[in-house]
Amino acid sequence: MNSVTKITYKVTGEKPEDLIASFRNSYHPRIAVTVDMISTGTDIKPIECLLFMRDIKSPVYFEQMKGRGTRTISVTDLKAVTPDGQHKTHFVIVDAVGVCESDKTDSRPLERKKSVPFDKLLISVALGNRDEDTLTTLAGRLARLEAEIDESARKEIRQVTGGLTLPDLANRLLDALDPDKQVEKARGMFQVGEPTTQQIQEAAEHLAKAVCAPFEDPRIRNKLIEIKKRNEQTIDTVSQDQVIFAGYDSQAKVKAQGVIASFKKFMAENRDELTALQIFYSLPYGQRHLTYAQVEELAAAIKKPPYSLTPELLWQAYERLEQSRVKGAGPKKLLTDLISLVRFALGESDLLEPYTDTVNRRFESWLAAQKLQGREFTPEQLEWLKMIKEHVATSLAVEMEDFELAPFFEKGGPMKAFQVFGPDLPKMLKEVNEALAA
Repeated sequence: MNSVTKITYKVTGEKPEDLIASFRNSYHPRIAVTVDMISTGTDIKPIECLLFMRDIKSPVYFEQMKGRGTRTISVTDLKAVTPDGQHKTHFVIVDAVGVCESDKTDSRPLERKKSVPFDKLLISVALGNRDEDTLTTLAGRLARLEAEIDESARKEIRQVTGGLTLPDLANRLLDALDPDKQVEKARGMFQVGEPTTQQIQEAAEHLAKAVCAPFEDPRIRNKLIEIKKRNEQTIDTVSQDQVIFAGYDSQAKVKAQGVIASFKKFMAENRDELTALQIFYSLPYGQRHLTYAQVEELAAAIKKPPYSLTPELLWQAYERLEQSRVKGAGPKKLLTDLISLVRFALGESDLLEPYTDTVNRRFESWLAAQKLQGREFTPEQLEWLKMIKEHVATSLAVEMEDFELAPFFEKGGPMKAFQVFGPDLPKMLKEVNEALAA
């Protein structure tokens, strides 16, 4: 005789809206069982598992239900309701009735216009193209670009967009295409409980227009296109290379000359635009006090098209053309080495050497001058002076607040620095900055 399991359903009497609100914001309950409540008009981002126990006949309804699991959530918000959760990178569908096997719609990737270049896609949106394929493709391209760029590029994007990031822009595009968001917008616009198809369409157009507004700004479009080109890498998987010659590249010298000519042209064209170049061109050697931010701005400027230069590329070009006047095998990826390159290009230095070497030489000269003046340093003071020298080589200057950072902090921080040098510490820092920095 087959055994029979009795299942009892308990009705709490609570309102469905209160239960959904609790599930959205509280740790308990952890499991929600519902028939139709979590379909439209519900946004519970922590949902990671959907259990289907009956077939869905409507393709739109099925897509809406699957959409409950696609909501993204930050790590912080996820941990607030799921303390042992790490990341929500996907959601799981438990199909108990074969509803996925009878899927009512073709799943389509975000990028539905793969042949349309990124720049033309942005212009198309700016000109008013708001169809679903275009907006989802743009969202996909922005999401892909976010994974390719570094933090400095993200900072450039936030500056031009007023704080918006690439994920912000992509998510807003997808939200505008979300049927739930469109219905919710229509309810608010027309003050109705169940908006008509026409009202939903008008709400959708209103949402699309709002989220596409940033792309109507040419500054934002140009910045996105510029960063995209900067990070592009063309991979030819069809053509096969064949070695036809192995030896010295006769064109290397010509290429190096072109790189240096491009660098000098950039400096001439931007001498009044960039603060770092203004200082180089207007102040005599010994009176320049560059900041790290100014050099960082200069490095970012030469990296942009059409120049696409880097300190490493410039160093290699000078090595190819003037090897006898270049010291070292190239910069150690320190931004301050750009100062050495500018001084060499302007003819202020006969030797191109890493900025660290320049600071080391100036430091030894400064110590020798102090000794001639009768000023001796204790071993502990020399240890701190060497740490200060290393900091200047990478950051161009040292300030009192820098003693809160490594390696000074490990040695005792600002308090220890005052104990080592006494009340003359501020005066000594000024002397060292003037003697070692650019």
